[in-house]
Amino acid sequence: MKLRLVFSTLGIIVIIIGLSMLLPLAWAIYYGSHDIYAFLISSTTALIVGFTLYKVFKTQDVFRYKEGFAVVSLAWIFATIFGSLPYLLSGTFDNFADAIFETMSGFTTTGATVISNIEILPHGILVWRSLTHWLGGMGIVVLFVALLSSIGTSGMQMFKAEAPGPVKEKLKPRISESAKMLWYIYVALTGANFLLLWIFGMSFFDAMCHAFSTVATGGFSNHNTSIGFYDSYAIHFISTLFMFLAGTNFTLYYLALHNNDYKIFWKSEEFRLYLTIILGAIIIIFGDLFIHNYGNPFKILDDASLQVVSIITTTGFVSADFDQWPGLSKSIIFTLLFIGGCAGSTSGGIKVWRILVLLKHTHLELKRAIHPRLISPLKIQEKIVPDEVLIKILQFFFIYMFIFIISTVIISSFGYELIDSMSSVIATLGNTGPGLNKFGPTQNFLHAPAAAKFLFSFLMLLGRLELYTVLVLFSPVFWKK
Repeated sequence: MKLRLVFSTLGIIVIIIGLSMLLPLAWAIYYGSHDIYAFLISSTTALIVGFTLYKVFKTQDVFRYKEGFAVVSLAWIFATIFGSLPYLLSGTFDNFADAIFETMSGFTTTGATVISNIEILPHGILVWRSLTHWLGGMGIVVLFVALLSSIGTSGMQMFKAEAPGPVKEKLKPRISESAKMLWYIYVALTGANFLLLWIFGMSFFDAMCHAFSTVATGGFSNHNTSIGFYDSYAIHFISTLFMFLAGTNFTLYYLALHNNDYKIFWKSEEFRLYLTIILGAIIIIFGDLFIHNYGNPFKILDDASLQVVSIITTTGFVSADFDQWPGLSKSIIFTLLFIGGCAGSTSGGIKVWRILVLLKHTHLELKRAIHPRLISPLKIQEKIVPDEVLIKILQFFFIYMFIFIISTVIISSFGYELIDSMSSVIATLGNTGPGLNKFGPTQNFLHAPAAAKFLFSFLMLLGRLELYTVLVLFSPVFWKK
């Protein structure tokens, strides 16, 4: 393990975090809020520590897979530690567990919170909450790779370790160019979302913060009632649309624009399944709520659409208390907590691509059971899925469910009911945010013990980095030369 290379790179990551704090600092100065010195001290500290790490450990060594995995996992831990400073120094939190939870929830785009009254927070903190979403959405390390045009092929190790989804595609010959393309698309979606929210009634400040949260599929809002604060079908529709777009594989946007072929979305089996799940869930929930007289049809359609898209994309915005919905609708919401968006999107969860492969594999095995001599390879869009890819997906699914079960048992040991434990674990492991019951859409995680908050924070990190990147650090073999 080339530790000098790891720590010098972490220094640059910490510098990026320090520079990012200048935006909330500017807003704090503009509004004259009491968190000015918190951001000034936090930013200065991060810049000094980051620059020191970079200069002291600077080396010409080249990344291997080991260094790539180590940098990505440690980058998120370092970002969370330094990112928690504004919360502590501003007095938002008086303990480390809450500060770490809120910061990890931000960077991993989970959106779960331990703040009971968001609307009394100073403007700088509100910006920082949303900005941590935005930085973590496309990935802090992917941003680092994009910024360093000289990083070359050595950046592929970090890109593969952090980029969301089971498929990591190079859009350009150089990985730094691929990272730039992803960020260009990300920024464009954010800008478009901001403009539409602003035009249709949000304040400039709220539109900026909610655009950061939406495109990152994060879920932090400036209001206690989340996006439901805005009694506007237009704002709800815009938010639903951009959550859906952010949950789509970003590679499709590049290919559609580069090849001028917008049919590529429909050619993607993953996108078709993603759309089918969403439409199916909306139709069933709409019918269920309509039968049970949950309001006028337009309101029901608005709530059903926003909540389905919010949950499957793991954003976590709330426009209705779905914890009070009928059993069928709640069951669908709970199921969507596991799925997540498309591979290569900012969403968390298991990912639609893995679900697609598992469904096709199951169908193929059923056919083989009926016709034992059948020779038919597993294909996605006419491309054969290699056995090693299928094995990795099955392994991922097994480990994911194993972690879910073990964590549920641990959370239950703190005195929570089974539905509380299950929903809170999948809400954090899947990076969604709200769960059910005591962790439902109108509740928060403040009541959880400190030990549970640290476990939830770890689950957020595991989910965001898709298990292996973090778990591999616990293997003694990983650290051997």
